[in-house]
Amino acid sequence: MTAALLTDKYELTMLAAALRDGTAQRRTTFEVFGRRLPEGRRYGIVAGTARLVEALAQFRFDDAALASLVDFLDRDTMAYLAEYRFRGDVDGYPEGELYFPGSPILSVHGTFGECVVLETLVLSILNHDSAVASAAARMVSAADDRPLIEMGSRRTHEWAAVASARAAYLAGFTGSSNLEAQRTYGVPALGTSAHAFTLLHTTAAEPGDRGPSTSAWERAAFRAQVDALGVGTTLLVDTYDITAGVANAIEVAGPQLGAVRIDSGDLGVLARQVRDQLDGLGAVDTQIVVSGDLDEFAIAALRAEPVDSYGVGTSVVTGSGAPTASLVYKLVEVDGIPVEKRSTHKQSHGGRKAATRLAKPSGTIVEEIVHPHDRPPAADADQRPLTVALVRGGEPVGDVEGRASLDAARARVAAGLHSLPWDGLKLSRGEPAIPTRMIPPPR
Repeated sequence: MTAALLTDKYELTMLAAALRDGTAQRRTTFEVFGRRLPEGRRYGIVAGTARLVEALAQFRFDDAALASLVDFLDRDTMAYLAEYRFRGDVDGYPEGELYFPGSPILSVHGTFGECVVLETLVLSILNHDSAVASAAARMVSAADDRPLIEMGSRRTHEWAAVASARAAYLAGFTGSSNLEAQRTYGVPALGTSAHAFTLLHTTAAEPGDRGPSTSAWERAAFRAQVDALGVGTTLLVDTYDITAGVANAIEVAGPQLGAVRIDSGDLGVLARQVRDQLDGLGAVDTQIVVSGDLDEFAIAALRAEPVDSYGVGTSVVTGSGAPTASLVYKLVEVDGIPVEKRSTHKQSHGGRKAATRLAKPSGTIVEEIVHPHDRPPAADADQRPLTVALVRGGEPVGDVEGRASLDAARARVAAGLHSLPWDGLKLSRGEPAIPTRMIPPPR
């Protein structure tokens, strides 16, 4: 399937006008940045770069796509689109890197014609994936090294679910329930059963029964799951009564049961009760997994409880209150001339840029410097350039899209979170963790 129609009409009408007046061939740089972080956030995580690079190769106007445009585009524009291939360059922050207000996350270089049509594609991928990864990173920090499972596929669009699973894994989640994310990106797939499996084992009452035998039904379900998956599985114990559910789980699987999952109720209180019950039954190594409308704040509140891992759904796939990273794609240079918007509250900074981050000798970051791409700041022992080559002449640079790249991004997120000042890790509303300093282009 072509990605060419994942765009807005005005990009093609601008292209048509630029082709008509001869400006479509002017050399340009478009830049992706955020004017501000989502309200109260202290940092963001870059995600989606590899998906974008992959999508660039699929940005082709095939016959079917062209046929849908013929009613509003002239013949010259149609001919241009029929031959369209992005042959420009892309620079930017590698996936998993921290970003702050004004960070030049991505720069696209080429003719106006080949760059302008990419705006919607670039922003739809980066805004979604960066929003999910940024929320997921906050949850990883709150979990304090305990595993997190992304399980929000049913709470979003079916293909957004796959991208969300990748973004959450990139940010440090252990895995995802989504099988397509495993097939496409190598994200570990995790999961056992839902309440439906326990309810499936309901049977009709026998003559003389005093009431429903929920324990018998639950044991039958647990026995079937253990027979199929082994005693290392996770049994969901809150379908009926949690205390009975835990007792049934250990009766069926024995004290070597891998884990029990609690999906409802006061999770902190229940986790303590279940831990005591498991220990009393000799299941001292059986872990406790909790799920059910968790976000970073709920996870942080459970930090002192005997919870071993978390399942997170709606909040992570929707950005936990910030469903978009609010990134923009703006023209900043034309034929080497810096250009910028001066609109109120929507200003941009002209010129092709790169960025460098400064840190203390301890590794704690203190400032981000955004500067003209060919004028880096004076060398400092504790500074690190952030901008790297991603695409050259339309072709990816290095292993931008592979599993090794995803693993590197995970390591980059972990290192980035470790480098933040203590205040930068707070979940409460606050200012960006470090300031961004803009060095304007020479005049």
